[in-house]
Amino acid sequence: MTARRILGIDPGLRATGFGLILCMGGRLQYVASGCVRNTEGDLPQRLHIILRDLASVIALHQPTEVAIEKVFVNANPNSTLLLGQARGAAISAAVLADLPVAEYTALQIKQAVVGHGKAAKEQVQEMVRRLLALPATPSTDAADALACAICHAHGSEGLLGARRKGYRVRRGRIL
Repeated sequence: MTARRILGIDPGLRATGFGLILCMGGRLQYVASGCVRNTEGDLPQRLHIILRDLASVIALHQPTEVAIEKVFVNANPNSTLLLGQARGAAISAAVLADLPVAEYTALQIKQAVVGHGKAAKEQVQEMVRRLLALPATPSTDAADALACAICHAHGSEGLLGARRKGYRVRRGRIL
């Protein structure tokens, strides 16, 4: 059985979280996590920092696949557009490295990690800490990225994997 190295990404224009886990069968192991921070400069400079720094993370840790959170459409369309551009830069870093990219909504991620889609950030942080046996609670951005990677690890083997193979899933049952 080969180990999967999953890089989870929580995109953001000011802070893009990343988290890498090793998945071997049903076992998950923490590898690394952090945050690409950029609070200064215009939009192209910020997107460049996200692309460059995530490309460095990919080169250093050699993931085999990437999971990224989908954009949440909120009341402010300009914020949604900016977040989408940050997400595009993150996806570009993965695609340039020829890595497969899976996308998950915040609801799917929270449900996979906490058990329900309306979980608070603190609940996600605590479950990530427990699932990966971390000595301390990760920052919110890193925890969200690790949660995305955990969701992908669980989803590609469970119901979400069934959905990708052409089965319909409704209310937790395969149809």
